Amino acid sequence: MAGKTFRFGVVATAQDGGEKWRDTARRAEDLGYSTLLSPDNLHLPTPTAALAAAAAVTTELRVGSFVLASPLRTPRAAAWEAHSLSVVTDGRFELGLGTGLPSMREAAAELGLPYGTGAERLAQVSDTISHVRRLDGDVHTPVMVAAGGPKARRMAGERADIVTLAGSVLTSRADTANHVAEVRAAGREVELAMNIFVVGDEVPPWIRGFVGADAETLIAHDSLTILRGGPAAMADELQRRREDLGVSYFSVNGAFLDAFAPVIDRLSGR
Repeated sequence: MAGKTFRFGVVATAQDGGEKWRDTARRAEDLGYSTLLSPDNLHLPTPTAALAAAAAVTTELRVGSFVLASPLRTPRAAAWEAHSLSVVTDGRFELGLGTGLPSMREAAAELGLPYGTGAERLAQVSDTISHVRRLDGDVHTPVMVAAGGPKARRMAGERADIVTLAGSVLTSRADTANHVAEVRAAGREVELAMNIFVVGDEVPPWIRGFVGADAETLIAHDSLTILRGGPAAMADELQRRREDLGVSYFSVNGAFLDAFAPVIDRLSGR
């Protein structure tokens, strides 16, 4: 079964200034990426400002948060930002939400907000979706949830438009299939997404520090966070993931913006 049409996103930051960021947005659109995604971190420009600037210099490129961390905003504030971006981008914004990494505890404290338990942070994600839906009118904001655990996968399957499978980088293909089943258990039609940390056969040192694993370890675990081989082999692998798992929306790190483009060319429109 062919499944949904492929979409491709690139995760990048605006930390090097406006000119380079605008060039990145234009380049992503020219290369055929569907979406430019911005992470949420107090040490980076806020996604709200960065994505509005990116949308202003492009025409069809969608923009999205990847992802807003629930401890850093109240649900109503996050929904306000999201709806505002949907309005000013003429419906090209996708709201990505997640419960946040453990490092967000310090960031939340700096903002004067509670970090909360896992259950409380997940409830904030759900509350944010409710507020977004109340603000929807002429413009609908698609919501993507980064779901790393079973409770998050169940909630995302029930409420999100897009679900990013956000488990451990060592999650195997077989375990990923089980995670997909948890999302699908709600019986709703959702778009399944996956973030690929490494494109190629080598893990760059800074990415290795972030994911905590080298290429050999990722390969040994049949990790889906690495995509190896040439463009043809990579395209075949993504088609396999779409057919076997139903995942059709793939994002890559900005470091691989150009390296991944030949794969997009092969799969564009499929």
